[in-house]
Amino acid sequence: MENLSWLESFPPLLQLEPHARDILAKSARIVEAPVGTIGYREGGACGAYVMRLAGQSRVYKMSSSGREILLYRVAAGETCVITTTCLLGNSNYPASTIVEEPIKDVIIPSAAFNQLMVDSKVFRTFVMTNYGALISDLIVLLDEVAFHSLDARLAKLLLDTGSATISRTHQLIADELGTAREVVSRQLKRFEQKGWVTLGRGHVELTNRPALEKLAAS
Repeated sequence: MENLSWLESFPPLLQLEPHARDILAKSARIVEAPVGTIGYREGGACGAYVMRLAGQSRVYKMSSSGREILLYRVAAGETCVITTTCLLGNSNYPASTIVEEPIKDVIIPSAAFNQLMVDSKVFRTFVMTNYGALISDLIVLLDEVAFHSLDARLAKLLLDTGSATISRTHQLIADELGTAREVVSRQLKRFEQKGWVTLGRGHVELTNRPALEKLAAS
């Protein structure tokens, strides 16, 4: 079916049963959204399963004081664990999401999703495999927040970008770590004083990766 060519982005679904393909052909649709679009807000109703074809969004939790903490990002070839949780538990969104890079998604309405979960072993296995992997990532995040110091988490975040120069403001870094901008600025200044980084306007340059790696592992 020509309108199911997007299945190639999710190889396990190429083995879908004929009746499951029929359900998707009739119900699934492709949507696009630009940077800054709010995908869903905390407390909102969940009406569809989302499969990312292109682009990236971040899923975050906001405190009553307005402080944000990054939970995870959804990139091409991935699904959203919170959306899956809400659909399986018939609950509202416990977090929010915003588009960081223009996205292209496959949207499967909740009624079709529920039918596929019952009727299609291939689809059910795909959903639960992805769900399990994403839950594991959230447990890792919980471990980092609960048991690792902020300086170690900051070092890990800088290293995980995979680049010697991180083009990100102190506020964006603070949002990802779930802390205040001032706290991040003070810690980065300490890193600079130790010769580990060089700070510029809107960017951080890593100058001593081994030292940061040792801290991140502590």
